[in-house]
Amino acid sequence: MSVLRLAYHYLRIGALNELQYRINFWLQLMQSAVALTVGLVGLSLVFYHTTDVAGWSRAELLAVMGVHILMGGLIGALIQPNMLRLMEDVKQGTLDFVLIKPVDAQALISVREIRLWRLVDVLVGMVVLGVALVQLGETLQLLALFAFGLALACGAVMIYSFWLILTSVAFWVIRVDDMINLFEGIYAAGRWPVGIYPAWLQGLLTFVVPVAFAVTVPAEALTARLDSSTLALACVLALLLFLLARLVWRTGLRRYGGASA
Repeated sequence: MSVLRLAYHYLRIGALNELQYRINFWLQLMQSAVALTVGLVGLSLVFYHTTDVAGWSRAELLAVMGVHILMGGLIGALIQPNMLRLMEDVKQGTLDFVLIKPVDAQALISVREIRLWRLVDVLVGMVVLGVALVQLGETLQLLALFAFGLALACGAVMIYSFWLILTSVAFWVIRVDDMINLFEGIYAAGRWPVGIYPAWLQGLLTFVVPVAFAVTVPAEALTARLDSSTLALACVLALLLFLLARLVWRTGLRRYGGASA
């Protein structure tokens, strides 16, 4: 069975399970609305005192916020729930049920869970991006859309790989919950372009926790700030980080002792 077909079946089952609790949709919508309101208020307060932030206009920063919300929705809906379930399986020794399946274990642990209503953030992020583009008053070229899509995909791969590496630490260390909380705190910094931060923090958000490639780089593609060398670097780093995550995952599996061990 192909990975895409496997992902489709799990997506379908997960969606059916989530649809049993439709009140969660309204709760998520309210949570997203509150988070968006707080972000917009913060943006308004900043631009009450200035006309730009490190060369970024208000509309451009709104685009960054839109990408941040969109990527956060993808993480919350598809990446985080699967990684948290993997962590619990390793702790409880129930990863055996995955390993005995006749499919690639990494593919399976990456598509088992979906929090359907977190996709509300993806829609909210797209709306915010649309408003930002209208305010910018620029006509999007096909090349810019392609660069945005490619940068967004590379960013998603980097975040997935980072999460897999972080979660695979559970093969060696029992409690990694604090590191998960640390990621969420660092990701919040991606609401602003990484260029506004000190050099040491830029390095952290670029090469340690790849928030820059997940949020700032796609936003740069939409605001005519992205150059081809940065996009090429994003593609190379996404591939390298994915291969590293695969290596750490397979190394961790060799240390795993589950219920059947």
